[in-house]
Amino acid sequence: MEGKKSKEITTILFEEPIREDIIAKVVESEKIQIPYSPKYRAGMNRSSSGSPTKRRHVWKSDRGKGLARLPKKIFSRRGTQFNWEAAIVPSTRGGRRAHPPKGSINLKKINKKEYLKSLSSALSYISSVEELKKKYLRLRDKKIDVKLPLVVNNKLLALKTKEFLESLKKILEDFYVVAIQKKSVRAGIGKMRGRKNKKNAGLLFIIGNKEEKKICGIEILKVKELTVSDLASNGARLTLFTENAIADLEIIMTGKKGEKAKW
Repeated sequence: MEGKKSKEITTILFEEPIREDIIAKVVESEKIQIPYSPKYRAGMNRSSSGSPTKRRHVWKSDRGKGLARLPKKIFSRRGTQFNWEAAIVPSTRGGRRAHPPKGSINLKKINKKEYLKSLSSALSYISSVEELKKKYLRLRDKKIDVKLPLVVNNKLLALKTKEFLESLKKILEDFYVVAIQKKSVRAGIGKMRGRKNKKNAGLLFIIGNKEEKKICGIEILKVKELTVSDLASNGARLTLFTENAIADLEIIMTGKKGEKAKW
């Protein structure tokens, strides 16, 4: 709690060789939606009652009238005479995009053993100071003596916010400059495209499944909520563990606390 070593624990969680290829494969499979896909039914939001029929000389038909055979939006009508305009298809004004990135759910399957191996590899990945420096720009020119991974006493969760942040500053030392998440308004036209705000990665604090904590500016996850993407998406993330989190992770990896992984 004072940023000093109080005791030692033994664990097998951070011994797996780093396999960035497996980590990247699992991170890709965990994406729910492809980035920058258009809104569902974009370009089709109109109040018309559907496309004209394809037969000649029938109600709501454009055959024999010198009109292009495109889906149309009706603006007004008088009897069988329509004031309509082509819509929906990519070649029309206001129509949907041609061949856009699809926003479908990713259905890529990952084997259970392969997923556990990637999670174990990701834990080793975040324990490398050199890998952390690659992700956080403000750390690249600093000489850091802090040893990773960082595991804290469970009593830290009982502290109030001010005391917690003071204790965190002593524990993280040089890492503290990137620990707190900061949100800012994005520069440029991206503000109008659903990406108004941007924020830095910050610290990931992993707690046990039966523990509770909320701190503004720090992402806190229980072990059962943890994914490979949380640890290693776009580089190794600065991560802090509680003792209970280490115990719960060992149970996920091996089925029993203190045992060796079975892959």
